[in-house]
Amino acid sequence: MSFLPFVQWLADTPGSIALHESLYMYPLVESVHVLTLCLFVGMSTMLDLRLLGLTLRRVPLTDITNRLFPWMFAGFAVMVVTGVLLFYAIPVRSYQSIWFRMKVVLLICAGLNAWIFHSTIYRSVGEWDVSPAVPPRARMAGILSLVFWTGIIVFGRMIAYNWFDCDRPQAGIVVTVAGCTPEQQGLK
Repeated sequence: MSFLPFVQWLADTPGSIALHESLYMYPLVESVHVLTLCLFVGMSTMLDLRLLGLTLRRVPLTDITNRLFPWMFAGFAVMVVTGVLLFYAIPVRSYQSIWFRMKVVLLICAGLNAWIFHSTIYRSVGEWDVSPAVPPRARMAGILSLVFWTGIIVFGRMIAYNWFDCDRPQAGIVVTVAGCTPEQQGLK
């Protein structure tokens, strides 16, 4: 199942063309995306480091979450909206980017990690809230969060580079993973 026809249609919509060709709007959206990423990941990192027992050890975890979650949620919400707009501006190139695909996989993993943490481990926070040492599963959730978000940032940054674009000659594995068409590779 390929979404290529859909993203090709999306690229031809007036809004996508206008956003991509805008002198000011695209850079503004991209800048807001990066700034809210910094806000979200900064707050998330503080929480993760507390889960690992590396910082704020004397502060109850619920105090930290009560103060950070509103900022994390706001940063995440704006980051998602601007991320969708960035995809909308260059949908074909994004869809066929190996870096974008790896970023999406890591976003799903980060979301699952957060969901599992909040729906299982965090439910018993009352038992270990003030303890500097948190349960091993909570520490693992913190480690995974740091790893996933580091990967998301690195892969997101790599999207800007055209090393694996479909309009360049590529190895067979790149063509397959990126979903390049024979026309893009100059074979038809």
